[in-house]
Amino acid sequence: MMTTTITRTNNHSRTLRMVQIAMFSVLMMIGANISSFLIIGGVPITLQTFFAIIAGILLGSRTGAVAMLFYLFIGLAGLPVFAKFSGGIDSLVTPTFGFILSYVIVAYIVGAIVRKFPTTKGFVIAALAGTAINYLIGTNWMYVAYKLWFEAPTNFTYQMAWAWMMVPLPKDIILAIFAGIFGYRLKPIVQKYKK
Repeated sequence: MMTTTITRTNNHSRTLRMVQIAMFSVLMMIGANISSFLIIGGVPITLQTFFAIIAGILLGSRTGAVAMLFYLFIGLAGLPVFAKFSGGIDSLVTPTFGFILSYVIVAYIVGAIVRKFPTTKGFVIAALAGTAINYLIGTNWMYVAYKLWFEAPTNFTYQMAWAWMMVPLPKDIILAIFAGIFGYRLKPIVQKYKK
């Protein structure tokens, strides 16, 4: 009887994890394309960082990172889930692929921080740290891509790459703060369904 109960609990947990991973992959696809036709300096303005942060907060480090990896792999497999409904293995060499790659790390780091600091302030700091990681990886990848294998705009510099990122930065800071507060309030509800 005890073994049956444990098996049911394990199956329920596994099924719930799979549903959460699939759900966040869909949210990332929506976030990639909800406003991705607004492009500044070659960078589509999306809501993906927001959803990657929420994945880390609500699913935890490992499951959040796996959800982002799943999204990454279905995009690389050719499904049009990246910004501007793009996808495929050639996405690896685009200037914006670093942002996509960063979502795995963002979800993992955010999940780790909120686990250690389970307060509203801790959640907001985690979300801001996630945004900083996204900018750091994405902007550096973009700079290297333009310098090494992609045709760079005229007089392109490292400072120019960061200047482009200053335009969406206020929006991303506001969304990060909102994600931290929203995630903090939503986390107890999500944890209730894990049991």
